[in-house]
Amino acid sequence: MTRVSVELVPRDKASIKEELELLKENFSGIDVINIPELLRYDIRSWEGAKIAQNYYENTMPHIRAIDIDLDKPLPMTEFLLENKINEVLVITGDPPQDMSRKIYPTVSTDVIRKFRDELPHIKVYAGIDQYRSSMRQEEYNIRRKIQAGAAGFFTQPFFDLRYMEMYAEMLDGREVYWGVSPVMSERSVNYWETKNNVIFPKNFVPTLEWNIDFAQKTFDFVRKNNTNIYFMPIKTNLLPYLTGAFSK
Repeated sequence: MTRVSVELVPRDKASIKEELELLKENFSGIDVINIPELLRYDIRSWEGAKIAQNYYENTMPHIRAIDIDLDKPLPMTEFLLENKINEVLVITGDPPQDMSRKIYPTVSTDVIRKFRDELPHIKVYAGIDQYRSSMRQEEYNIRRKIQAGAAGFFTQPFFDLRYMEMYAEMLDGREVYWGVSPVMSERSVNYWETKNNVIFPKNFVPTLEWNIDFAQKTFDFVRKNNTNIYFMPIKTNLLPYLTGAFSK
């Protein structure tokens, strides 16, 4: 059965509660709330996941590998156990702009394995970045993450169903949440193209209508293939976008 995940940014307690209430009041088909770890905000991802538990049973904090010292126990262990948070998404993480913050040369496979060894009951998902390198290299990265203990995957946002279908063949039989993120300004287009190496399809236009139509087509794709969908409505008004996405 298709599961739906929505990512909410933990800017502060008031704003995340407001967004959670909006989702709960308007959409019945959401299964998982994902909380990213963003250094510019004070709320840690697992703290945001605890807040989300008041609204949804399943919440998933993101864990940045470069924040983890492999010579020490996982720093969020006690919090995850106390609050019965049983799923996490491990990503590599971007270096902070303020390099006074301590980071480590830790990669995601190290942290996936560390969770497997220290918190084996927690289900660990890994990221897929289909834009960072060749498809062959990403396939190798996926196999390494599976060997380390990853139980499933969350992709970067797709904007082209043809590209998604190619990855679906590679990931056949795996638990996958296919990423969708609305891009609705030329500035956002430039960000995705220059920072994340995205190539948008020829018919792409940064409008609400195009993004809703693509979200609906992705919904059809995941239902047909019995996989999952992952909404990342970054800097987007949640209500009109998700209303359109869920309407089909």
